[in-house]
Amino acid sequence: MKRLLFSVMWFPVMTSLLMAAGDESQPASALDPLNGPPPFTVNPELLNVPVEEIERAFAGRTPPEAMRMFLSIQRGSRMGPGEGWFGPAQSRYSFAWLAERHGVAPADGIEADKFQGEPEWFARLDRNRDGKITGDDLDWSDRNSWVQHAYVANRLFRRMDPNGDGKLAREEWLAFFDAVAQGRDEVNSEEMREAWLAGLSSGFLPGDAPTPDLLLKGLFAGEVGSLQEGPQVNEPAPDFALKTHDGSRTVRLSEVIGSKPVVLVFGNFTCGPFRSMYPGVEDIYRRFKDEAVFLGVYVREAHPTDGWKMESNAKVGVAVAQPKTTAERVDVAQQCHRLLKPSIPLLVDEIDDPTGNAYSGMPARLYVIDTAGKVVFKSGRGPFGFKTGEMEQALMMTLVDATSPKTETTQGRRDTAPVSHERPRVELATD
Repeated sequence: MKRLLFSVMWFPVMTSLLMAAGDESQPASALDPLNGPPPFTVNPELLNVPVEEIERAFAGRTPPEAMRMFLSIQRGSRMGPGEGWFGPAQSRYSFAWLAERHGVAPADGIEADKFQGEPEWFARLDRNRDGKITGDDLDWSDRNSWVQHAYVANRLFRRMDPNGDGKLAREEWLAFFDAVAQGRDEVNSEEMREAWLAGLSSGFLPGDAPTPDLLLKGLFAGEVGSLQEGPQVNEPAPDFALKTHDGSRTVRLSEVIGSKPVVLVFGNFTCGPFRSMYPGVEDIYRRFKDEAVFLGVYVREAHPTDGWKMESNAKVGVAVAQPKTTAERVDVAQQCHRLLKPSIPLLVDEIDDPTGNAYSGMPARLYVIDTAGKVVFKSGRGPFGFKTGEMEQALMMTLVDATSPKTETTQGRRDTAPVSHERPRVELATD
C-alpha cells in the first residue's frame, strides 16, 4: 500500500520532469537512458524530487554541468574548488603539444635558445623562472603548488584592498600596515596572520558564506553561473553584437575575427574575484595589444543585494540589486568601468543574457578565439577558473602556432582533441 501511495504521489512530478526523455512514439534512441535526452532539467521543480532518484536516473552517464552543481549543493557543497561544475580549463594546446612543436622530449623541457617565439613570451611561459619551460609551468590544476599559493595570495590581497579595484596604491598598503602595527614601526608574522585570517570560514571572507537556499536561488537564476555550457574547444565561437558600456558603438564579433586572435573577458561588478583579478587582464592587454583583440563582456550580477549578498562587497562600496532591464545593467556596468578603468572595450550583454549563456560566461570566464573563429581556449568557470595567466599562456601558444614552422607531426592539426580532464561520474547514494 505504501509503495502504491508513493507512486501515485510522485507520478505527476515525474511525468512533468521526464517529458524531455520522450514517449513511446519516439525512436528507441530517444528512450535510451545512455544516449537520449537528460532525464531531468535544472529548475525549481527539481526540488520536489529526491536526490537519490535523480542520481539513479543518471547512472552510467555524465550529468550536464548544471545538474552536477545542483546535486553537489544538495549534498552539502558550498561551491568550493573542484565541486559540481567547477573543473579545469579546456585548451587546444598543452605542454606535450609545445614540446612536440619544438622537437624536444617533454622530460627535457624547452630552453630559451630553442624557443620558437619572442624572448618575452618565453619569459612569461617559464612561470617558475628556472630557465626552461616544463610541464609544471603550464600546469594550472588545483593540485599544483604554484596555483595553490596563488589562491592564497589573491585571498590575502583582497583583505588589503580597501576599495575592491584589484590594485593596491602606496597609501593603501601603508594604511594596512598602520592598522596592523597599531602605532609601532614593525609587525611580526603572527600579527600578519591574525590580520589576514581573522573571520575566515571555510574559505569565505567574513560575512560571505552562503546558505543552501541562497546557492539554489542563485543557481536557478543563473547568477552563480549559466545553466548552459558554452562552446567547446575547436568549435566556432558564437557570434554576437553588443553595445559598449557608453553606447558609443556596437561591436560584432564576426567583424572582429580574422587577422588576430580574440580574447573575450566575461565578468560583473559584484564578483569580487573578478574585480581583484581583472588587473591581470590589463597587464596581458598591454603586452599583447598589437597581437590580439581584447573584448570585455559584462554579464549578470553574481552577488546582488537581492541574492547571494556578500559582506566583502558592502565593505568596499559594491552594493547593487540585480538589474531588471538592459538600461539598469548598463548603469551598473558603468559603475564597474569607473572602478576598474579597463583599457579594453566593455560590451554589455542584453538583460536576457544571450551572450552570457551562449558562452556560459557567468560569473566570470576567459576565452581565446583563433583567426578562423574557433575556440582555442576556454577557462574553467569563475571564480576558480578565472586564471589570467593560464589564458595568457594559451594566447602565446596560439601565436606560436600561427607564426612558427610546423613539423610533419603537427602540420595542420588544428582540430585535435582539446586538452582537459574527463568529467567525473557522479557517485550514487547506492555506491
